[in-house]
Amino acid sequence: MISYLVLTLALGAFCMVGQRLSQTVITAPMVFLGMGVLFDSSGLIADLATEQALHLVAEITLVVLLFLDAAQINVTELRRRFTWPARMLLIGLPLCIVIGTVAGTVLMPDVPLVVAALLAALLAPTNAALGQPVVTNPAVPDRPRRALIVESGLNDGLALPVIFMLTVAAAPVLMAPPGGWAWYGIKQVTLGPLVGLSVGYVAARVLLWAKRTGFTSDIYEGIGALALAGSAYLAASVIGGNGFIAAFCAGLVFGALVRGRCAFVYEFTESEGQFLSWASFFLMGAVLVPEAVAHLTWPMALLILTSLLIVRPLAIWLSLSGTDADPTTRLFFGWFGPRGLATALFALLIVDHLEHDLNHLILHTAINAVWISAVLRGITAAPAARWYGARMHRNAIPDALKPLPEGTTTGPVSG
Repeated sequence: MISYLVLTLALGAFCMVGQRLSQTVITAPMVFLGMGVLFDSSGLIADLATEQALHLVAEITLVVLLFLDAAQINVTELRRRFTWPARMLLIGLPLCIVIGTVAGTVLMPDVPLVVAALLAALLAPTNAALGQPVVTNPAVPDRPRRALIVESGLNDGLALPVIFMLTVAAAPVLMAPPGGWAWYGIKQVTLGPLVGLSVGYVAARVLLWAKRTGFTSDIYEGIGALALAGSAYLAASVIGGNGFIAAFCAGLVFGALVRGRCAFVYEFTESEGQFLSWASFFLMGAVLVPEAVAHLTWPMALLILTSLLIVRPLAIWLSLSGTDADPTTRLFFGWFGPRGLATALFALLIVDHLEHDLNHLILHTAINAVWISAVLRGITAAPAARWYGARMHRNAIPDALKPLPEGTTTGPVSG
């Protein structure tokens, strides 16, 4: 009982200073990771957390956050300017895995090639929950924010089939699904979007009808939106699609249809999404971080830092070559790719299928990557977002002041 009392008091205390902390280099994931570690070291966590609880909470959190992030995207603008996220997903993500594999074989020469590739795939997905100070910062222009949200929303779903296939290669005793892994991967990336778009469209139309006829009201809408996110995830999973991609796609079409007419949906679900995110990082800090830190080696730390500081920035820079993304934007995108819930959750999903030594290496690398990324990205998020926004604004002003080409006018011509 004392454990629950201390936890609720700590949560309430954070909420009282949350707005002020959001203006500093201290982020909510950093606070709750640290709080979890503190609870573990003080012995307060014994009756609160288990690895199974973390697995469940992290999965629910990822689904809800993917749905919410997608629901707030301006689909019209995304259709008009989709090059950046498309390049980062279709070129940048594979490059992250390939370059990360090379880095793993160099920094951990005793690790088999397939295990190095598996580590690279686990460290490739990014997490918007750790990038909230960036994607919610009004100083950052809409287009870069939208690109980061779309990338972080879809890259974990695209990475998951690769992670499962590499897990099979690392642990041949794991049975392949019916039809083989190639068919499994195709179903994941096709059925997931189809189910998500269908569920989101139908749910949005039903909600708008229910509002119009008075069958529902604001108090029920947020709960319905959470149920929608879960429905898209579960429906896709049942038929072999990727549930995470489905949740994101459901949010994308749902938000496009109800935008401006169901504001309470976002107010309600955003609060619950934040709470789930905090709970996930707290449980991670309490259950997994202490052991992971105890097994952090120099090669592991170098691999993580290389992934954060070199692999992703290089992959994103190359993927955006030839686009209208200037060097500052490419560097900004490369830096803000925090590893978070997806990396931890996917590691938890596969470790039971690996040999004892391998599952410890995989899990400890993933969890150490999450807390290191939370600290590095957290302390730089707000300052870098302000700097990037100011730089983009300064660059836009000279363009606006350039003289118009000869023969053009700024308004209607009289007479």
